Amino acid sequence: MSIQPPDWYSEFDLPRSELAVAALRLAEEAEEPYLFRHSVRGYLFARELGRHRGLRAGADYHDEQLFLGCVLHDLGLTEQGNGGQRFEVDGADLAAAFLRERGADETTVAVVWDAVALHTSDGIAARKAPEVALAQAGIALDVMGRGREALPEGFAERVHGAFPRDDLGYAIADAIVAQAMGNPAKASPLSFPGQLLRHRLPHSAVPDWDDLIARAGWGDRPTAGSGRPDRNG
Repeated sequence: MSIQPPDWYSEFDLPRSELAVAALRLAEEAEEPYLFRHSVRGYLFARELGRHRGLRAGADYHDEQLFLGCVLHDLGLTEQGNGGQRFEVDGADLAAAFLRERGADETTVAVVWDAVALHTSDGIAARKAPEVALAQAGIALDVMGRGREALPEGFAERVHGAFPRDDLGYAIADAIVAQAMGNPAKASPLSFPGQLLRHRLPHSAVPDWDDLIARAGWGDRPTAGSGRPDRNG
C-alpha cells in the first residue's frame, strides 16, 4: 500500500513516491521545526531555480533525487545524525544509510550523498550532477537570498507563508556552533563549521591560517609585503 504524503503542503506538488514521503517524514521527525521547514523550502527554491535555468525535471535532472538531497541535507544537525565528522558528512552518511535500507539504487545514494555533503561547498557542488548543483543553489537561496531574483513573483511569499523561517539564518548557525562546542573535531578551522565557530569565540580561540602554517613544522615564513606576522618565532 502506498504512503500518502501529508495534505498540508500538497499545493506545492512535492514528489509522492514512497521513498520521497518516507524521507520527508524522517526529516520532520528528526529535525527541529525550523530546520525541517528550511529543508522543504530548499527543494522548492531549487526546483524554481532549475526552471529559471531552463532545466526540465525528468529530462535534465531527476526530481526525486533533488528532493531527497534537499529534504535530507541537514540530518547531520539532528541528535540522530550527530557523529564525529563535520555535520555535512555525518548527514550524508545517515542519508545514504536511510536510502539503502529502503532499497534505493546506488546511483541515487551517490547523488544524494554528494548533495548533502557538498551543500555548503560553493564552487564545488556547481560542478557536480545537476541535482547536486540545484540542491546547493536552492539551499543557499533560502539561507542567504542568493538568486532570489530568479523566483517567480510572489513565490517566496507563498513558500514562507506555508513554511515560516523562524530566523533560520541565526538558528542554524547556533546549531552548528553548539555541535562544534561539544566536539571541536566537527569544526576544522578550514571548514564552514570552523568559520562559524571562529566568529562566535574570542579572538585567537580557534586557529587561523597563519596558525596552521606555523604549526606545520616546515618553517614557512610570510612573503615580503604580505603584512602577515611571522608566527615561527
